[in-house]
Amino acid sequence: MVTLSLHTGIRWKLSIAIAAVSTLVAIVLSLAVHNAARVSMLDSSRDVQDGKVSAAQRVYEQNPEKNPERLFGYKIDDPDLPGALRDAVEDGQRATYLEDSGDGAPEVWAAVPLSDGKVLSIHSRVEDKYDVLADLDRTLVIGSAAVILGGCALGVLIGGKLSGRLRKAATAAGKITEGDTGVRVRDAIGGRVRDETDDLARAVDGMADALQQRLEAERRVTADIAHELRTPVTGLLTAAELLPPGRPTELVRDRAQAMRTLVEDVLEVARLDSATERAELQEIALGEFVTRRVKVFAPDASVRVVRDATAHTDPRRLERILGNLLANAARHGKPPVVVTIDGRVLRVRDHGPGFPPKLLADGPSRFRTGRDDRAGFGHGLGLTIAAGQARVLGARLTFRNAAQQTGGDGVDGGEPQREGGAIAVLWLPESAPTDTGSIPIINPRGLRKA
Repeated sequence: MVTLSLHTGIRWKLSIAIAAVSTLVAIVLSLAVHNAARVSMLDSSRDVQDGKVSAAQRVYEQNPEKNPERLFGYKIDDPDLPGALRDAVEDGQRATYLEDSGDGAPEVWAAVPLSDGKVLSIHSRVEDKYDVLADLDRTLVIGSAAVILGGCALGVLIGGKLSGRLRKAATAAGKITEGDTGVRVRDAIGGRVRDETDDLARAVDGMADALQQRLEAERRVTADIAHELRTPVTGLLTAAELLPPGRPTELVRDRAQAMRTLVEDVLEVARLDSATERAELQEIALGEFVTRRVKVFAPDASVRVVRDATAHTDPRRLERILGNLLANAARHGKPPVVVTIDGRVLRVRDHGPGFPPKLLADGPSRFRTGRDDRAGFGHGLGLTIAAGQARVLGARLTFRNAAQQTGGDGVDGGEPQREGGAIAVLWLPESAPTDTGSIPIINPRGLRKA
């Protein structure tokens, strides 16, 4: 089932809401004013007709010989007199009657019984008053349109300011997510107005401060523990060298060396997390540099140079990234391992089961190999260190799995594809990095990771 969603900004939502309310209020008020004016005009017309018929009655009673129809436009015993008005007059009352057929202006009747038993009446259309009412309606329409447009403009203005503050807050929060610990949301939104966005900014800044303090505390603890372990591990390696040759001695030396490697990796991760590492840049030819290092790290791997290029980067850190990617391919993938150089883009491809879904979704994480069980080996630090060194270089490191197909040329430099495989791609920048972590890791789903 597909669910469609409409994404609109708060500016337009607020504008639509204010416009809707303004329209409703304008329509209700216009109708109320129109009806009140119409009722007032008709009542005034009935009062005028009533006054005229009363004056005509006095004149007729004083001089019955005069013809009121000729003098004043009145009629005696008009056969067109409405029945309701005739009934009221027959009861001895002077009355008025409004006849509205819906075709043009209504007619106002007035009638009065005479002393000789006849009925004197008059009627006329209220054309002039309806012209005034039409002018009033036009004025109400113009006024309503002005109110609606003003409401829309006010909504855009208020919503735009609020939307702008929220967008600034979102941008600042995104920078914090990318690792820029010096950014604060409250400083980013600025302004003198104190509203709910300031409360949100304070909360986000407080959360960022608390999280930064916690991460820094964890980093210090990790670094301190690794540093304290370095001396006894070094002593253990030295003592293992004094053991007599044999299988037990080899096992002790192997485990001691693995422990020493782990301690050094943890210290390196702690240094990378501190965001104090800086690259020592040199101009290197990528094709020659990568070919030599691959021969040392993975003699069985093949190198394809699609397009050679020079890069202004730190060769020591680039060597560390390349070595960790090759070690990960050898440990978790299957041969053949292919390294492709296409300009400033380096790809390391194996033909194993591919990267685990958790790594593709969340990026590399220390002490997590991506396996669901505990049978796997490794500490998950290799890709974490590679990602950290890539940030120091201002590069991007992406991870994805190859398409499930066999035979033919691959899309990553032309190497033949087999079933599956993991692909790590390092994108070196065109210019030298200006700060540590200037470009974050981007995973295949487009999620930005700190």
